Amino acid sequence: MATAQQIIALMRDYSIETTPGTAVKVESFKALLPPGTCVNVTFLPGTDYNDTVATARRLKDEGMVPVPHIAARSIPSREALETYLGRLHDEAGVTQALVVGGGVRKPLGLFDAAIELLETGLFEQHGIRKIGIAGHPEGTPDITPEAVKSHTLGKARWAADRGLSMYLVTQFCFEAEPVMAWMKWLTDNGVTLPVRIGVPGPASIKTLLRFAQECGIGPSMRVITRQAANIAKLLTVQTPDELLAGLAEFKARDTAGQLDGIHLYPFGGFAKTCTWFNTVKAGHFALDRAGTGFSLVETAKAS
Repeated sequence: MATAQQIIALMRDYSIETTPGTAVKVESFKALLPPGTCVNVTFLPGTDYNDTVATARRLKDEGMVPVPHIAARSIPSREALETYLGRLHDEAGVTQALVVGGGVRKPLGLFDAAIELLETGLFEQHGIRKIGIAGHPEGTPDITPEAVKSHTLGKARWAADRGLSMYLVTQFCFEAEPVMAWMKWLTDNGVTLPVRIGVPGPASIKTLLRFAQECGIGPSMRVITRQAANIAKLLTVQTPDELLAGLAEFKARDTAGQLDGIHLYPFGGFAKTCTWFNTVKAGHFALDRAGTGFSLVETAKAS
């Protein structure tokens, strides 16, 4: 059973993501987010890197911390990587990045995995000394659990050897239990990196189901599929209150402090997601009787 204080504490330092295409529709980031919020700039296959640099520069100008995604399989060459990192740092003040394999199966160049990008040494050379890597609490269809363990440990050792800061950002999920089991697995396997848990923002069940299927979400997707079976509920807005309550209770018990915060996926709209989570962060919600979920209070909705 979570308390209101535990939920507010979980919300204290959230991060969120956008794409260059979404960013151009956001009138003002600083009107929606607290100063210093980490905003990840997702790289989708086929994205123009110039757009990523421009988005990162705008975020910096509006007082945010831009965190561009660097996708290994979409980098055509070492020279292209060096140019890109140099522009991100020099033009947008980027000092941290999320480094991933990427969404394409066939590499455009020599790089096939995140660790191959990291081992070039170009990130440190261009002032990027805080690195996020991907975490998958429910596994991923493309990689075996043994390979995930090996890759994660290898990246953690790489960062430690170079005195760099590294953290995990997870795929979104719908239940707290798989997250808790996965974090125990991390501890048992010697992975002590800070973790930011992916949380989907408020969105229709239809929208959440589409993204869950596209991203290969694991067993926690049953939370959505059960409701999607009722066609009348497809347009019903699903909020992550039960997931947040479960994570907040877990964070309060996390004596190692490994659960660093949450990362928001704004599937239902960027402004809508920011408004909902900022309302929760301000404490304008009421717990249900069991303490397993909550709803926003009417005064907060009207403000």
